[in-house]
Amino acid sequence: MSLFPLPTQKAPQIMRAEIIAAGAELTSGQRVDTNSAWLASALGELGIISAFHTTISDEMPDNVAALASACQRVDLILMTGGLGPTQDDITRDALTAVSGSKLVLDQPSLVSICQLFAKRRAIETDPENVVEALQEKFPDLVARNKIQAMFPTGAEVLPNRVGSAPGIWMKVGRAVIACMPGVPSEMKIMFREQVLPRLAAMGLAQQVTRIRKINMFGRGESEIEADALDLTARGRIPEVGITAHEATISFRIFARGETPEIADSIAQPTVDSIYTRFADLIIGENDQEIEHAVFAELLSQKKSLACAESCTGGLIAHKITQLSGVSQSFMGGVVTYSNQAKTDFLGVPQELLAKHGAVSSEVAAAMAEGARQKFGVDIAISTTGVAGPTGGTSEKPVGLVWLGLATADGVKTKALQLGQEQPRVVIQERAAKHALNWVRLHLKGIEKV
Repeated sequence: MSLFPLPTQKAPQIMRAEIIAAGAELTSGQRVDTNSAWLASALGELGIISAFHTTISDEMPDNVAALASACQRVDLILMTGGLGPTQDDITRDALTAVSGSKLVLDQPSLVSICQLFAKRRAIETDPENVVEALQEKFPDLVARNKIQAMFPTGAEVLPNRVGSAPGIWMKVGRAVIACMPGVPSEMKIMFREQVLPRLAAMGLAQQVTRIRKINMFGRGESEIEADALDLTARGRIPEVGITAHEATISFRIFARGETPEIADSIAQPTVDSIYTRFADLIIGENDQEIEHAVFAELLSQKKSLACAESCTGGLIAHKITQLSGVSQSFMGGVVTYSNQAKTDFLGVPQELLAKHGAVSSEVAAAMAEGARQKFGVDIAISTTGVAGPTGGTSEKPVGLVWLGLATADGVKTKALQLGQEQPRVVIQERAAKHALNWVRLHLKGIEKV
């Protein structure tokens, strides 16, 4: 069997891409470019190599040069940013210059933009006359935003159902260019709904990369990897990487195959091994965090939760209320930051505070039990600690946090030592995650009160 393709055969051509992120806020360091990393991962799952990442400011010569260079060296260009109505939004102008075309008005896009503004301002208009109606009431607004409905000749409109700026799909030379908004939420929706189907229609004949991300909480990165050295070994198939973000540890499994099904089958034994070894630590996959795991357990067991927070300042409640539908399981929470608030809202005895101090096992327990009774829930979790950078003592240093967990069976407390050297926001974030994780462990029967 020949190791090389026969003359009549064509080896699959690997598509190479360049991702361009435009915006002075990115080049100045005022904002981190998360779009490029997300897009590179999405392309990898399609088997498309992200060969270059370019970040440029809002200067026309730089935009033109970046696009012109990309058109010469890659097959696909994904560009984010620069599609808005302000003077520094120059992506469409740069694309027009590189393609040698001119800007023309797309009337359906202008209608969509005007319909969006009318909806946001609760203006009732005839859909067929929405442009005229807005021009009469807000002439400057329509004039400024009309530029977002201008496209290079030969371009295809990428509708934006959640924002005002449509995207652009265009072929220039050897390259296909997809320009999307810089707002991450808008960009992701446009990529999934508009760009991805167009890429699929191109019939890409190459290997598919599937990425499984498994998230864990409760042990450190080095501890977890020590029990997974055979999985993270270099050269292993499938490749497994381990990363840490805000105390959440993630395994990423990269499996490649001719089809998604083949790639998935290559990844599955490794996925099974991770679930077997780290079952008690796993909180979910992809973007799922501790709050998702807690909500799932509350829902399946028909249990209710409330929280009483001091040092975390409402972060526990914030995390769990980001989830749609959680109101059926999470009854509420209170931020009792002062001692008086702990007494007034949770019934923590003043003599208990005077004797033990707010940062103590006794007060954490009283807060949790007070919240359980106040909200009438099955489980209540509390936090009280020293988030710093000031306020610590030798007995109660910065980073000391007490958690309380109350159920009908009783109250239990635990102390966290999150590190005197850690910034305030890190201590608060980790304390909130540990609190939610304790609820998860209790619900799973791993730690009982």
